[in-house]
Amino acid sequence: MQVTQVVLRHRMVSSCLLLAACASGGGGQKMAAPTSADYGAPSGGYVATQPAPYSPPAHASIQTGAPQPIAEVAPAPERPGLGTTFGESVYAPISFAPFVRSAPSPWAEVLLHYNDEGGVRAHAEYLNAYPSPLEVPAGDGSLSVALVDETGRTLPGYAAGGRSLVIGNDGERYKIVVRNATTARFEIVASVDGLDVIDGKPADPNRRGYIVDPHDTLVIDGFRTSDANVAAFRFGRVADSYAAQTSGDRNVGVVGLAVFSERGAVWTRGELNVRDTADPFPQRNYATPPR
Repeated sequence: MQVTQVVLRHRMVSSCLLLAACASGGGGQKMAAPTSADYGAPSGGYVATQPAPYSPPAHASIQTGAPQPIAEVAPAPERPGLGTTFGESVYAPISFAPFVRSAPSPWAEVLLHYNDEGGVRAHAEYLNAYPSPLEVPAGDGSLSVALVDETGRTLPGYAAGGRSLVIGNDGERYKIVVRNATTARFEIVASVDGLDVIDGKPADPNRRGYIVDPHDTLVIDGFRTSDANVAAFRFGRVADSYAAQTSGDRNVGVVGLAVFSERGAVWTRGELNVRDTADPFPQRNYATPPR
């Protein structure tokens, strides 16, 4: 059964936010009531026994003589490189629009790794690849994705070993930009550092997402805090990242996008290429006699 979902439209860039219906299971786990066996009593009933002599545990024994020094636990080393902080409030209003996905799985997925310049170069060397100019197409290239600075300039980066590595600077604000070169709409479910950009929870492609209209550009400014505002994306220390301060820093340094096509015709470059190269005479052999 097809389910029509409600989305939120980003007025500033003609994009929308999909509100998917959510359901949660009720009830919790139950523990069995304790039985006599749990207390070590015989099945026949209660039996009185003499208490055993008390013997203090080894860690509770009294130390005599000079006081012993207490070993200090060394703090965990701070992770190098950049994460994304929960920045200042930015006005970015949204509105609602319907959107029905053509399939439950994404039409395309995009993954971008970001770090400071030293981290990006080290990552490229780790992948045994030479840096080259960065281009991040989505799917068949009908959509493109980039990280841009506050002025709209595309951040520099490299394509290395199948990875897209973007260079950022500590304290710099950035935005996620999706450009749509087709006549169709797409839904974009985006995550930063493993967190959904709309509710800040661990990301899932089945969550609500933004819509990018035909021949339009979607700009995702930050973590959404209300219908009208977001907390700007800003590069910062891993320890100061929004992820590290909420769910953990395991997935810091990555931006992900799941791209969903809309039900109905999708005139992507791939589909148009198939149309353009259609062969009116696919079989050019002579007729064969019937069997």
